[in-house]
Amino acid sequence: MGKLTVGALRAVLGVVLAGTAFVQALMVWTLVSGSDPEDGSMPLTALRVVTVLGMVSVQVALVCVWRLVTMVRRGTVFSHAAFRYVDGVIGAIVAAALVWFSVTAINAPGQREDPGVTVIMGGVGVAILGVALIVLVLRMLLAQAVARDAEATQMRAELDEVI
Repeated sequence: MGKLTVGALRAVLGVVLAGTAFVQALMVWTLVSGSDPEDGSMPLTALRVVTVLGMVSVQVALVCVWRLVTMVRRGTVFSHAAFRYVDGVIGAIVAAALVWFSVTAINAPGQREDPGVTVIMGGVGVAILGVALIVLVLRMLLAQAVARDAEATQMRAELDEVI
């Protein structure tokens, strides 16, 4: 991975991390200060708490991706240490799906006239879980690559002994 690609990816990750921290700060400030009273049409407090939790899952994924990019840059991504970060990404995506399902449940009572919105939101949650499954498949590919790398290292050592 080139320096320009790593730099661009880190810039994007940094901007998104700062943005999520800003949104979290605003949500917490609104919750603590009580400056935005609910009018009863929507449960805003619950949605704000869920938003803060959703931002935490995004931040965990961002930090894990940052660490994986660092490992790629150093050439150490094909090691067992990478699994911890890939597992972190998978966990963050599953947490984001659970957060989304809770948003769907909070929003559902307001959609009695149009239940299709709730069904679509549920479908989006299932799609988020699908992304977690895709990353799980990529984790399995990483496991195969790590195993092949270890096997190749062992074969080189055996070949060096023969020569």
